Amino acid sequence: MVSKEEKPKLIRDDGLRHDGRRPDELRPIKMQVGVLKNANGSALVEYGKTRVLAAVYGPREPQPKHISLPYRAILRCRYHMAPFSTHERKSPAPTRREIELSKVIREALEPIVISEMFPRASIDIYIEVLNADGGTRTTSITAASLALADAGIPVRDLVTGVAVGKVDGVIVLDIDEVEDMYGEADMPVAAAPSLGKITLLQLNGVLTPGEFEEALDLAMRGIQEIYKIQREVLKTKYLKVKVEE
Repeated sequence: MVSKEEKPKLIRDDGLRHDGRRPDELRPIKMQVGVLKNANGSALVEYGKTRVLAAVYGPREPQPKHISLPYRAILRCRYHMAPFSTHERKSPAPTRREIELSKVIREALEPIVISEMFPRASIDIYIEVLNADGGTRTTSITAASLALADAGIPVRDLVTGVAVGKVDGVIVLDIDEVEDMYGEADMPVAAAPSLGKITLLQLNGVLTPGEFEEALDLAMRGIQEIYKIQREVLKTKYLKVKVEE
């Protein structure tokens, strides 16, 4: 881990980033669905070294019952970082940041879940960050969306997330931990691409109006690339099921 006193050169003399990527290049992305047999739906998603597992249970009767709504299902989300996911061992107790990100992720997913089909029910999403190297909230949103689809929950679209940032004055796609730590700005974005709907947009740091437009355009292009992988992973699973039948 690089100390604060040893700030790395984030953009090299050849124009590439510290890890050799172009400014508009994603980290290697891997996805699997149906990885947990005891969950209704599950997904394992990796953005580079960031690794996230998501599990979905439901629709089912909520506990306690009084939280149920008569006209739609409630969506509950728990985001948690495993104690071994960071450089220094993290306490297993939920932190303020985890509680906040649980809410952020739930709000990014709610617009696409057709919850009115399941009144007085709950749909529960559990997210476990197995390894953290930047972009955990956006990786989690992508994984949770896949897990919802894997569970057969009716959705209007998949939600896909990616974080863009500004490092050494350059707008870059899919920032890692080093770029998040030493960059001038980071902007997590999530969207439902086929609906043309942005479900999450946050900005930490400062961007000019022109930089903001450039960053958002870059994020949407990255989201389209990741969205294709999501769709392919789901398609491959269900083609396999069909062949086995």
